[in-house]
Amino acid sequence: MAVDNRKADATLESLHRIFTVPEAPESTLGLIEQKISQNLNEFLGTHIAAREKPLIEIEKDFSSADIPENPSFVSDHTQFLLTKLVAQSVHTSAPSFIGHMTSALPYFLMPLSKIMIGLNQNLVKIETSKAFTPLERQVLGMMHNLIFNEETSFYQQWMHSANHSLGAFCSGGTIANITALWVARNNVLKPDGEFKGVANEGLFRAMKHYGYDDLAILVSERGHYSLKKAADVLGIGRDCLIPIKTDDNNRIRVDDLTATLQSLKEKNIKPFAIIGVAGTTETGNIDPLDELADIAQAHDCHFHVDAAWGGATLMSNKYRSLLKGIERADSITIDAHKQLYVPMGAGMVIFKNPALMTSIEHHAEYILRKGSKDLGSHTLEGSRSGMAMLLFASLNIISRQGYEMLINNSIDKAKHFANMVKQDPDFELITEPELCLLTYRYVPAETQQALTIANAGDKHLLHDALNDLTKFIQKRQRESGKSFVSRTRLTPEKWDHKITTVFRVVLANPLTTDNILQDVLIEQKELAKESVHSLPRLLTLTKRILANN
Repeated sequence: MAVDNRKADATLESLHRIFTVPEAPESTLGLIEQKISQNLNEFLGTHIAAREKPLIEIEKDFSSADIPENPSFVSDHTQFLLTKLVAQSVHTSAPSFIGHMTSALPYFLMPLSKIMIGLNQNLVKIETSKAFTPLERQVLGMMHNLIFNEETSFYQQWMHSANHSLGAFCSGGTIANITALWVARNNVLKPDGEFKGVANEGLFRAMKHYGYDDLAILVSERGHYSLKKAADVLGIGRDCLIPIKTDDNNRIRVDDLTATLQSLKEKNIKPFAIIGVAGTTETGNIDPLDELADIAQAHDCHFHVDAAWGGATLMSNKYRSLLKGIERADSITIDAHKQLYVPMGAGMVIFKNPALMTSIEHHAEYILRKGSKDLGSHTLEGSRSGMAMLLFASLNIISRQGYEMLINNSIDKAKHFANMVKQDPDFELITEPELCLLTYRYVPAETQQALTIANAGDKHLLHDALNDLTKFIQKRQRESGKSFVSRTRLTPEKWDHKITTVFRVVLANPLTTDNILQDVLIEQKELAKESVHSLPRLLTLTKRILANN
């Protein structure tokens, strides 16, 4: 058997080669490129391991903190990545991966991503981005137009204005939400007379100048966890992000919001931002945005809509009315890496008024000079890649009509799956889909019957056993590698607001078929039988309750 005694050397010649000469077509990396170009899903399906390997075992492959002293050959290291990294990655584009807000990507984004990486533009400054800057400004204008539908003259005036911005590209919804609330905070505590504004003098002096005892942000209890980060980073404090109760459809209760606003006023606390959610992370529901806009206007609050998930619904003429009132928002978060089908790392915040972002404007003589059209003067992040190029390509290649079909199909598919769940006597639908999210759980038919007649104590025991069983099924299904649904915990009114563990399904992948969805339910039934503790406990309780009644 031949022994490979090759050794990679760190020489100026070898370093020059890896910067300039591509791998040969028959090399490991060359073959990977060919396979990815021919059929990405087949490549991923072949190379990602079907069964989950324990994380503690995976960590052993990444346990050394030493930077290698000597180089590796590209093909050798590529093989390591294939066997140790790719094999233990998550096949997020698989049509049976229906548990999170990730999906298959259009094939054309692969070669375009290589161009984007090769160009290596930095969108902080025109000197390092050139044409990418007007392209990003155009994309922000296109998204602004989708939401607010201003006249053509509006975009001619503001889209490429050096001193204004219609929004910002971000790495995701978290930074987008922080940016929106940063703008809101700086505008409510703006310069006034000799006071130079919170951006210059800080929160303590700002509060003292304006005479507030505290600040508050209001959002439904289904608000995304990134909003707590925003309150923390902006110095307002997580406790000052006030959760408002939701109704049985997981939408903010306007009566509770109004009562909370009155209570804050009596305590001399300034509510400077009200947030509406357009597509809750757990259930996909949409707050009554029109009513929230009225309340925000009446209380002089910045109205922000977190539409990271649901914002793409505006592409659909059939379903855009679900977001009625979003056009009255001061700012909106939309994630392109969700239902606009571009790779991870593409969030956006869009502002209705082009002048709003001047409250966070910043300059530096060496890079962000006053009067330039540098996008970095209005962003929290500095160096950024040209992700706008991929969204620009998708908007042109897919088009609004194409996105409308994707959105319509995903919502219709969710409604169809909800009906499949309701028609199966061993499942219980927990939340109806408003967008393409729904929640449900496995409840054997006889247990459903027992729940209707059980006393309070027995009902609690049944729910406890069902929670354990749902958790067991979800973990086993994930480990099996055939399909994946996520899980979360809700407090349904139907079950007296008891904490209820449920399956959570997101049906945005256009490759997911009815047969796959049916197989998911069949698999969950079979996996339930593998439970040696939860299912026997549940069935024993069920039989006792039915026998006693």
